[in-house]
Amino acid sequence: MKPMMSEPEPQQTLSPIRKGGDPSTPPPEVVIEVDGVHFHYVKGRDILRGVSMEIRKGEVTAFIGPSGCGKTTLLRCFNRMNDLIPTAGISKGQIRILGTDIHHPKVDAIELRKHVGMVFQKYNPFPKSIYENVAYGLRIQGVRDRTKLDEAVEESLRSAGLWEEVKDRLDASGLGLSGGQQQRLCIARTIAVRPKIILMDEPCSALDPISTATVEELITRLKKEFTIVIVTHNMQQATRVSDRTAFFYLGELIEMDKTTTIFNNPAKRQTEDYISGRFG
Repeated sequence: MKPMMSEPEPQQTLSPIRKGGDPSTPPPEVVIEVDGVHFHYVKGRDILRGVSMEIRKGEVTAFIGPSGCGKTTLLRCFNRMNDLIPTAGISKGQIRILGTDIHHPKVDAIELRKHVGMVFQKYNPFPKSIYENVAYGLRIQGVRDRTKLDEAVEESLRSAGLWEEVKDRLDASGLGLSGGQQQRLCIARTIAVRPKIILMDEPCSALDPISTATVEELITRLKKEFTIVIVTHNMQQATRVSDRTAFFYLGELIEMDKTTTIFNNPAKRQTEDYISGRFG
């Protein structure tokens, strides 16, 4: 992979993510670069092998492939969620987000996660009110002004398509919402802190078809503001929501291209076999 630019000094490279960095630094057009990454949960047994890709600003990128092929593992690498597993790590290669090597010693993982939010497979609202679910991340960041919190909560719930459904019961528990509403609440919680990138790990797998359609419409709207990476086993969903699709198999990136190309004219036989249902 060709670098976007010559390697600057670490102090400049890390400024978008490092604590105290300049938040006004404009992100590059390519916001995530994966360069020859090998990853293991147990040393000597690579789950990802030589993965290289670029993820572009303002697009939805879908990861598809059979179970156990490394899709979610790579997704969790982007916000260093895998750091929580003591034996896990990247044995070779590099991941750069906003031009920054995210494993550089000066990169703070908590600060990174402010830029790279995540929505999980199983909706997981906090046992708090709807209002406090959305305001939680802002409070952690030190926002105390009630007016600012009110504005952020309303804006986030509107962006998640949930405001009209809950505006009269913001003090009610988030756990009292339907499954689809809870997932949208989790999305509102994620976007409240205004990350640049949103990771979604099978966000519709636990939802009914109507709620799935609502979340898919939401994803299409959100890409105007955020770069989105979604793991999905639903290939029809990938065709509906994504701009680009990456197909993984046995820890390797087999092919990545525009979604229309992947599904209508794939370059690799393995890709064609998978999307046509010959194996899964």
